[in-house]
Amino acid sequence: MERSGVSRRALGGLALGGVLGGAAMGLSGCERPAETDLKPKSRQFPKDFIRGVASAAFQTEGAQDVDGRGPSVWDVFEKVPGHVKDGSDATVATDSYRRFQEDVDLIAGAGLDAYRFSISWSRVLPTGEGAVNAAGLDHYSRLVDALLAKGIAPYATLFHWDLPQALQAKGGWANRDTALRLADYAQAVVGRLGDRLKNYIILNEAAVHAVVGHVLGEQAPGLKDVNLLGKVVHHMNLGQGLAIQALRAGGRDLNIGTTLALQPCRPAGGPWAVWNRLASDGLDALWNKAWLDPLLKGTYPKAMDDFLKGGVVHDGDLATMRQPVDFVGVNYYAPVYVRLDLAAPGKIAMAAPPKGAELDAFGRHIDPSGLYEMLDRVRREYGAPKTLVTENGCSDPFGTGPAILDDQFRITYLRRHLEAVLAAREAGCDVRGYFEWTLIDNFEWDLGYTSKFGLVAMDRTTGVRTPKASYAWFKTLAESGVLPSSP
Repeated sequence: MERSGVSRRALGGLALGGVLGGAAMGLSGCERPAETDLKPKSRQFPKDFIRGVASAAFQTEGAQDVDGRGPSVWDVFEKVPGHVKDGSDATVATDSYRRFQEDVDLIAGAGLDAYRFSISWSRVLPTGEGAVNAAGLDHYSRLVDALLAKGIAPYATLFHWDLPQALQAKGGWANRDTALRLADYAQAVVGRLGDRLKNYIILNEAAVHAVVGHVLGEQAPGLKDVNLLGKVVHHMNLGQGLAIQALRAGGRDLNIGTTLALQPCRPAGGPWAVWNRLASDGLDALWNKAWLDPLLKGTYPKAMDDFLKGGVVHDGDLATMRQPVDFVGVNYYAPVYVRLDLAAPGKIAMAAPPKGAELDAFGRHIDPSGLYEMLDRVRREYGAPKTLVTENGCSDPFGTGPAILDDQFRITYLRRHLEAVLAAREAGCDVRGYFEWTLIDNFEWDLGYTSKFGLVAMDRTTGVRTPKASYAWFKTLAESGVLPSSP
């Protein structure tokens, strides 16, 4: 997980045509019942329902200068004073590059079925292109083998925001050539690991990377240029299509999808606030539809027209982007509230959640019904594809102190959102699995180590891992297949 800005875990300002808005950030926990809860008829998951945990390479691996790895945009961004809340960096993170077997043992110990991790592009191709770094692929080969030995299905994300810095120096995602390089990278991975690694996620939360990294400048690569938005959005969509083609050409029996930061975009004041509804629809087009539509319909929403002017989209691009996928990954944390702001250049600004709404540590509305809403929307509007909830979770209140080990608030949060998953299945959504974010408290991007999402705590001095109460709860769920009722 990650971030400030409109994203899966934190809401700040979104720039749309130059608009910047803000949302207050609270420090409350994640507990208390709410009217947004959903009550499924059955609490039994099917036997083949996947339960797993998710992570990202830059947030966990450390070992940034080991085995030929090249620098990524995050290596550069984290070193700039003020970019990371607590002044920390990910040079060690959870040290999972060296201690991955401990991580695998923790996943197995919880009885989980799958592990979603990401591959560092710059470990495989240190400059983002050219000669493959065999040592980098060897690491992921060992990780895959360790997972398979414990009966855990590996799910590998190819791009989780850590673009090789050498590609960024050439324009990054604003450069069409980066889309081609993503396909080369996918080909290198499947060529080495495709005999054992069968589950692939192309992009992680491309909307977050495009907006927060290129318009708001709050995350790597730290740019603040709304004029880049159309190129970045399109080239990420195009690269995804090309990468899917490369994987299909290089491997058999693969299970390929992507994962999107989907969130309901709601008008402040409710659905009858007509002017705010115009603003929320505009945000929805950029945040949700600009990624769902190209992949599943081969089109862009009309609201993207101005961003895509000037020959950004070439002949054949839309067909390339609409590649068959085996699943759609849904990352969900909270809805976003939007208002019309005539004083802002783009007339759109973020609004606070409704008065009295239950808030998480980021000041976001804890609303399990929003997860149901997005799963059902994918079913209704996009042909009911197979879906996986590829991220969902809850942070401790922000702080530099130790993690909360008796994390009942997290158990409550997970239970309520899993109730929404069961309710969505009963409504006809083809939801096949749920990945909790995350296994171990890690480097939380621009928040450093002040935000803790793990089922397992880590002593940053010794690296010792300590399971929390939520780890034991998730283990019981995995073993029984039955979602416990509230206490």
